[in-house]
Amino acid sequence: MNDLQTFIREGITERDIAGRAEDFMRNRGIETIWYYGIGAFVHVGKRTLISESGRSYEPSDSAVGRDDIVTVDLSPEYRTYWGDHARTFVVRDGRVMEERELRVCDSDFAGGVRMGIALHEAFIDYAKPDKTFEQAYQYSNEMLRRHGYENLDFAGNVGHTIAFHRDDRKYFEQGNTMKLGEARLFTFEPHISRKHGEYGFKREDIYYFDNGKLACL
Repeated sequence: MNDLQTFIREGITERDIAGRAEDFMRNRGIETIWYYGIGAFVHVGKRTLISESGRSYEPSDSAVGRDDIVTVDLSPEYRTYWGDHARTFVVRDGRVMEERELRVCDSDFAGGVRMGIALHEAFIDYAKPDKTFEQAYQYSNEMLRRHGYENLDFAGNVGHTIAFHRDDRKYFEQGNTMKLGEARLFTFEPHISRKHGEYGFKREDIYYFDNGKLACL
């Protein structure tokens, strides 16, 4: 992500960004990808609203504009260990803004990124080993509703457990009464937009409990 911070600029396409990210990971020892072979799930501009399975994803030739937004979701695997990490990049005057700049910027793009940060901060405070995945799902969606945002995920969830097999994942979704403490590792990855907004925002980290307190991997 640090490399993409300097690589992404006006005129670069989704295909360019995905290629750069996957080359970067391969050059550092990543030989396999756990999510349908998609190492970098990239959307630019209004395509950031799209939520789709990796089964059908192909990066497009949509180019980054002078003032634009880019979402990147990485899925490397190293010796059966998964990485799962997503961020939203805001481009202003042709260059990517640093997150510290976004915290004080008044643009709608910056507001969406700040909402993603606030969701993660609230999740860290809320999550306890005896809370269920369903309760955390309901809490997150209620927070979105209160702030005028909505959940864009095509399956309606906001994260999942880290598993050895892709199909064994358990999700933050309605009806999943599994307790958070029963999972060794899990992601929190709300894909959101303002209500009826034109752009989407993603932020994903892997979490675990350390002596009963939630920690970021």
